[in-house]
Amino acid sequence: MKPKNDTFLRALLRQPTEYTPIWIMRQAGRYLPEYNQTRARAGDFLSLCKSPDLATEVTLQPLARFGLDAAILFSDILTIPDAMGLGLYFAAGEGPKFERPLRDEWEIRDLAAPDPADKLGYVLDAVSQIRKALDNSVPLIGFSGSPFTLACYMVEGGGSDDFRHIKTMMYARPDLLHRILEVNAEAVTSYLNAQIEAGAQAVQIFDSWGGALSHAAYHEFSLPYLERIISGLTREKDGQRIPVIVFTKGGGLWLESMADIGADALGLDWTVDIGDARRRVGDKVALQGNLDPAVLFSNPETVRAEAAKVLQSYGKGTGHVFNLGHGVSQFTSPENVAALVDAVHELSRENHG
Repeated sequence: MKPKNDTFLRALLRQPTEYTPIWIMRQAGRYLPEYNQTRARAGDFLSLCKSPDLATEVTLQPLARFGLDAAILFSDILTIPDAMGLGLYFAAGEGPKFERPLRDEWEIRDLAAPDPADKLGYVLDAVSQIRKALDNSVPLIGFSGSPFTLACYMVEGGGSDDFRHIKTMMYARPDLLHRILEVNAEAVTSYLNAQIEAGAQAVQIFDSWGGALSHAAYHEFSLPYLERIISGLTREKDGQRIPVIVFTKGGGLWLESMADIGADALGLDWTVDIGDARRRVGDKVALQGNLDPAVLFSNPETVRAEAAKVLQSYGKGTGHVFNLGHGVSQFTSPENVAALVDAVHELSRENHG
């Protein structure tokens, strides 16, 4: 059964819409006081992710506050390597870390894709619970990290400034990195399909670190694995198309290649002119983005003016989902997010119809 407001899904499939739909990466997050209260009740971030009740609660919070056109599952991209037994933990003020990063050849050879039903059941329970709680009001987006982005965390043991360990492996032992990426691609495919089975109505693959690669390396170590996942995804359920969005942060150089891998839409970071991107990809894919998240540190008037620039650059017609060029910052004022959602809904109508 399709949602009452299916504007987001129609835009991804480049079907006519009355206005440009909007959702925001990391829309359930620390900029919302109610999120911080729920997180405090959970005790820590991982406990919040692993409780379907609390994950449902925080997923719905931004929708109660803003007129967003989609919900996104509250979870983390590192659930897959956690399920592989790498020992995920969050160090205060330092972000995610792994107790057992992948450095040894035998560990990489032994790596296996987890069964989502067995190891990631808490995510699937959250998906079905959120879908039920939404009561067909707006669509639910499921997501995963990309094989390369997951590999960065798995090999580095956490976030990184220089990606020294994974790039050393990539150039010195590409066979080992390909082995990790193959397992990750298998894991992501089955994980996203399990989310779709549980009720996700669109999925996004976050290739957050793909932009750290050279041109040649991106086309060897990231893009083919994204294509492999997309070819293995369930693309229709209950008579409804399940759109796939690929977001490579820093991937503006490779939009033409990305438009050919079978995704329905490409996410853009804020460094790309969306009108130029539209000309480059033609009618192959929809585009999502791409306001600089830092605009939301300003004031409602500036937010409205900057949103207008993005809408104007994209131009008339469908195929645009408004979003930020990366996740919303924890230091953002909710008032500015409200101004953005209202501005997009109001100002975009002249691009449609």
